[in-house]
Amino acid sequence: MQSGKSVFQPGQNCWVKSQARFSTPLIDCGNYYKALHSSIVKAQHSIFIVGWDIDSRIRLLRGEDEANSEAPSVISDLLKWKAEQNPNIKIYLLRWDSSLAFFAQREMWAKEVWEEKTPDNVQTELDDTIPMGGSQHQKIVVIDDELVFSGGMDVSTNRWDTREHPVVSEERDGPDGEYGPLHDVQMVSSGPVVADFSQLVRWRWQRVAEESPIDIREEARIDEDSPLPDAWPEDFPPLFENVECALARTIPFMDEAEPAQEVRHMLLDLIGEAESVIYIENQFTTRQEIAEALNKQLKLKPNLSVIIVSSYEPKGKFECEAFWASRIEFKAILEKGIDPKRVKLTYSSIEDMQGRKAYKRIHSKVMTIDNKYLVIGSSNLSNRSMTLDTEIDTVLFGNNAENQSCIEQVRNDLLAEHTGRDITVMPGIFNNEYPVEALMQDQIAHGYVLTEVRDEVFTEHSVKNVFRALSDPEEPLISVPTLDGAALPARNPRRRSIMILIGVAIIAVLGGLMFWASQSIPWLSSDSINAFLEKSRGTYFALPTVLLVYVVGGVLFFPVTVLSLAVAAIFGPIWGPIYGIMGALMSSAIMFGIGKLSGNAGLRKIGGPKVAAVDEKLKRSGIVGVAAIRMLPIAPFSLVNLVAGISSIGIFQFLVGTFLGMFPPMIAKGLVGDSIAQIWQNPSVETISYLVGGIILWGLMIWGSQKFARYYQSRKEANGDATQSSNDTKDEGEKCAA
Repeated sequence: MQSGKSVFQPGQNCWVKSQARFSTPLIDCGNYYKALHSSIVKAQHSIFIVGWDIDSRIRLLRGEDEANSEAPSVISDLLKWKAEQNPNIKIYLLRWDSSLAFFAQREMWAKEVWEEKTPDNVQTELDDTIPMGGSQHQKIVVIDDELVFSGGMDVSTNRWDTREHPVVSEERDGPDGEYGPLHDVQMVSSGPVVADFSQLVRWRWQRVAEESPIDIREEARIDEDSPLPDAWPEDFPPLFENVECALARTIPFMDEAEPAQEVRHMLLDLIGEAESVIYIENQFTTRQEIAEALNKQLKLKPNLSVIIVSSYEPKGKFECEAFWASRIEFKAILEKGIDPKRVKLTYSSIEDMQGRKAYKRIHSKVMTIDNKYLVIGSSNLSNRSMTLDTEIDTVLFGNNAENQSCIEQVRNDLLAEHTGRDITVMPGIFNNEYPVEALMQDQIAHGYVLTEVRDEVFTEHSVKNVFRALSDPEEPLISVPTLDGAALPARNPRRRSIMILIGVAIIAVLGGLMFWASQSIPWLSSDSINAFLEKSRGTYFALPTVLLVYVVGGVLFFPVTVLSLAVAAIFGPIWGPIYGIMGALMSSAIMFGIGKLSGNAGLRKIGGPKVAAVDEKLKRSGIVGVAAIRMLPIAPFSLVNLVAGISSIGIFQFLVGTFLGMFPPMIAKGLVGDSIAQIWQNPSVETISYLVGGIILWGLMIWGSQKFARYYQSRKEANGDATQSSNDTKDEGEKCAA
């Protein structure tokens, strides 16, 4: 590479070449959240947040910063405050619609929660366009099209920590209790590069949202000589100035999207430029292609050293067998034929004065190549980050002596934190013949130290297994064949779709259990119910018995038609329908109440906008709508009761509609049921005529009720239109008079 010329090649190892007027790393989440809070408070035009997660419960400020802030600390409260303070601002939240594997870690009903907590100028979408097995992994915040945060950090649970990373911290409190030290890196930038990020986040938004986002702000400051933008965060002065940069993406095969593996090509090209020191800190190191490139460069450059900082212990079986087992192979490839003084794969840990131990969890994605390149991004050194997830890395180029010095400063600052040293001693360490060996020696007792990883204590050196295939794939888990024989990757199913499938499965299981019960439990059969009802005929317990049968039958999803015919056959064409409608109303009210409780607990949100639209129609049609549904038994009686409870219709409307829709057919069923009983007891032309007449009457009443319902609904809508027209005319008259 010629002096002063970068390796950036748009279309090959990067998406675009650009420039950052100002840029500075934000190390660890306490700093990032504080900076993010400051910039949101200052925002005037627009805010875009694109993330793997955006959790509404996260506090951005802690301690004195939180106590002294006039703006709310919790991000949902902060965005609500900002949106109400400035009704013209537009705020867009794009969160990955994650798979079942992450349900325990993430906020349930995220879209609905955000919509309930924020006003209309805050819009939320869930991205389900990622191929099956992949994830939306970009972490971007664009404010006023003048400022961008990008890197490895989400606004999510179990992320916040300070640079001191104490062994114990009350502020590190997640859904499952206190979590250990966690390290991450984000970057804030201004200048021309923001326009590229602005384009990217709008493209991502437009792919999933029906409404187009606000246009890019034309007056955004992108001039090389422009000062810090108004939204630049307080207390975080820029480190880099006028630094050349590039954006490298991973874009998987998605609908109407050109796939890209720019991150993969960029990292391989950067490794090929290294001469003295490659420093890497990354959550996962499993991509063998990267290990091979590092090993090759170590052999080509005898003075090159490589130091990698990652995490110590895996979280769960999948991470252990997918990433830690793969790291064993990565380490073996990396070190093959290389002097161990030149290369180390390490973790950072501490044992304090009280003997308490802590292992720092590394979530950052950072790489430095000598003093020439600094990568801060979202991509891990894993298979999925190179091909399957959506990723974005920002690569800064040391285009002058000042920015080269800044790259060295970032590397030294990070390694000083991981080894418990002061940053001032770091240049001397890198003056050693073997800086990696020097880093591992003379570390301060009871401070953070680097230790070489030995993953064999967690897992055996295993071959490829199902855990790797599911957790760190290169290709989508499922492909869908097309008519021309090609295969398209299947999308990740939407959270709502997953929940609906779960609901259908639960209903199917319950239905199966009910069918089994009806076949296996002696008393849960038509003959047993008839015998039970027969014993109460002519006694004071007749009505309570019928009510009990309807309530129990409703809970067990027993067919209401069977019950109605049985009651009519036993109690006759007069008392049969009366008892039947009273039992049906009581059963309906109880199941309606169960549905209401389920809806309030969140079940109403499963169906989303489509169910909401149906719910609105049912609410508008009211009694007539319920009566129409009861006349045409398109769904089981008990299921209709449950769904009505989940909906917004009132119980009075529901019960009145149920009465009007069920009582006329019950009278007809009374005739039919009584005729059936008479036929069995004394078959004759008369009893058969009653049966045929009852069936015809039943059909006619259903047909007539339908016609009446349609007529009543059309009259109601016509009256509503006339009233609206009258109101509009009145309004126009008032305007003219004014």
